Amino acid sequence: MTLRPFHLAFPVHDIAAARAFYGGLLGCPEGRSAESWVDFDLYGHQIVAHLAPERDGRAADAAHSPVDGHDVPVPHFGVVLGWEEWHALAGRLSEAGVRFGIAPHIRFPDQPGEQATMFFRDPSGNALEFKAFRDPARLFATS
Repeated sequence: MTLRPFHLAFPVHDIAAARAFYGGLLGCPEGRSAESWVDFDLYGHQIVAHLAPERDGRAADAAHSPVDGHDVPVPHFGVVLGWEEWHALAGRLSEAGVRFGIAPHIRFPDQPGEQATMFFRDPSGNALEFKAFRDPARLFATS
């Protein structure tokens, strides 16, 4: 099966701040844009920041779900990266002073779903998770 890119549209309170965060900090190439929206290439996936001025940069609704001792923000989005790529991104974000909601760590150690994960928010409060599996073949493993 060929993995197809997903498309995700999400609200932002400031297009310039979205460009700085997604394009600058995360390194996502910019695609098409207009005054009120901008496309980004997030590791081969199309995400679109849509201007919603009522989003003032505060975190979205504080819904959370308990996972492995952490309160995971819901909703959230992100990408499953390669192991080394994830560690490089975690280091870059830490050096840039990103405030993590859930700091980079290894979840489910020595279990089928062992993964590196981290959560943080964009300037409009959208929650992002980036993760990596030590064994990518275990992405959907249950045992």
